[in-house]
Amino acid sequence: MRYRKGDGERSGLFTRRSLLLGGAQAVLLSALAGRLYQLQVIETQRFSTLAEENRINLRLLPPSRGLILDRSGQPLAVNRNNFRAMATSDRGRGIDQLVERLDQIFSLGEAEKTRLLRELRRSRNAQPVVVRENLGWEEVARLEFNAPDLPGVFIDLGQTRDYPEGELMSHIIGYTGRVADEDLAGRDDPVLQLSTMRFGKKGVERSLEDSIRGRAGAVQVEVNAVGRVVRELDRTEGQPGSNALLTIDLDLQRFVAERVKEHQSGSVVVMDIITGDIIAMVSTPGFDPNTFARGITQAEWRELLDSPERPLHNKAIAGVYPPGSTYKMVTALAALESKAIEPWTRLPCAGHLELGNIKFHCWLRGGHGSTNVVEAIAQSCDCFFYEAARKAGIDRIADVGNRLGFGRISDLGLPGESPGIQPSRSWKQEKLGKPWQHGDTFNLGIGQGFMNATPMQLAIMTARIANGGYEVQPNLLLASATPREELAPPKPRDKPTAPSLRFNPQHVALIREGMIQVVASGTANHLRLDAKGKLVEPQFRFAGKTGTAQVKRITERERDMGITQDQLPWHLRHHALFVCYGPVDNPRYACSVIIEHGKAGGATAGPIGRDVLLEVMKRDPSRRTDGFRKMASR
Repeated sequence: MRYRKGDGERSGLFTRRSLLLGGAQAVLLSALAGRLYQLQVIETQRFSTLAEENRINLRLLPPSRGLILDRSGQPLAVNRNNFRAMATSDRGRGIDQLVERLDQIFSLGEAEKTRLLRELRRSRNAQPVVVRENLGWEEVARLEFNAPDLPGVFIDLGQTRDYPEGELMSHIIGYTGRVADEDLAGRDDPVLQLSTMRFGKKGVERSLEDSIRGRAGAVQVEVNAVGRVVRELDRTEGQPGSNALLTIDLDLQRFVAERVKEHQSGSVVVMDIITGDIIAMVSTPGFDPNTFARGITQAEWRELLDSPERPLHNKAIAGVYPPGSTYKMVTALAALESKAIEPWTRLPCAGHLELGNIKFHCWLRGGHGSTNVVEAIAQSCDCFFYEAARKAGIDRIADVGNRLGFGRISDLGLPGESPGIQPSRSWKQEKLGKPWQHGDTFNLGIGQGFMNATPMQLAIMTARIANGGYEVQPNLLLASATPREELAPPKPRDKPTAPSLRFNPQHVALIREGMIQVVASGTANHLRLDAKGKLVEPQFRFAGKTGTAQVKRITERERDMGITQDQLPWHLRHHALFVCYGPVDNPRYACSVIIEHGKAGGATAGPIGRDVLLEVMKRDPSRRTDGFRKMASR
């Protein structure tokens, strides 16, 4: 066989290619072996952990929300068990199909479908989100029947908020709802990221949110490939939120609500003038907070918003009204403190007072003649207070008004409280860009014009006058404690510990005497008799001040025609006001009443204030401590 030159060249080329290919294969095999070594030996712990995390989920458990109780330990906000459908996402895969399937089972509606899609896509670490709460047995059975076709969907037993008293306590307790973005501001609690978590939206639920929310627990569960829980591995229970004992006396709250229910809209506040405890606070009409706990519908929400009676509006702290003649105590005290008048000073009333070409009328057409400050308060003489206001001046009146609680938010702590308006020179210049006029002072002297106040502020004013001029602040919380924490009831207090407002005690005593005469012989002398027509017992005698606040200005033509309040539409009628305190010999409680468009303070608001105050004095809730024992035993 003859050797050819080309064969050697081809053989060398083949050998070189074989070597190159073999070398490449060796490099690849070495890289593969190195990678396998890295994965199986060097990083075995890391991937073991990742695999374990795919198999085991750590889920936060919402804590049990603290209870809210009245001062006697009766429940106002509690928790009840709640079956709910939950779903977990598989890193975004198949979410749309899952939601469509759930819609077929529960008829979710477009709004709920959008919400569910958003929460499933945002869910971290396979944390479950709520599909629907408060499931009935039929819905539970339907979901269990379809369970094989619903990966990651399961039924959970949770808790939902329940409000046993419903509308009665709605404005005080408020309600809870889903956590919104604005609720997270300044809070880094991871439990708030849970879709099952509820957050206080109004009332005490909101103001005490951070203390009654509690601390989250955690549960370790083993899941299969589709995210369904196989078994629970470990559980750490959370810490329940603190229970809250309120100053409200539920039985008195019921009495007050029953007393004002015949009127379309109004508010009553009862306050302990020594401790500042709010014993009752009613705003009508109210709403049922349980509709928010179970999930309010769009139709229900729109009905509440569109109601002309504003049931969502807590009139006790957010409703602002001209205080009318109830403000005359401020004018009188300012005039006395500034020495613009003396206790014996008498001012004339001919039925009207003229300022330029404007007449300022007294409510009594013929006038009251000559009166001193006590008589003027008792008879509510407008002309006396026009002149007293002119003599005292706006600066002194505004100062006394501020010290008695007007024009500022109180320390009550409920969200949504209005500061009202205590007008002054600087206020008018800043808000309206106009200087203060003498006519403004006349209007302010009788609680009209720019002046407005809340029922809470009127109760505070009355309490500070009744206790001798001490800066008592309203309070809604008697105690807050975690379950089984030892509680000792506070010792009863009979003397104010608040700082003095530095009024002359003799001047405050004169104002109180004027209020006593209002009921004894003045504009509310019919209130000396109780609802049964019997003279009020001496130990329950009380003092008060009527007020009728104009909603619209009465024209001269209307005065001449003698148009009555009954002839006007409801929304144009005067507001009826009454403030009172008692007992007169040893004051303990103050009460303010405002009936919207109630026409006349003495006739409409007065009897309500009398009945409420008599009931409070007879019960004397300041002496009750049984709520502390009940709270400590829960």
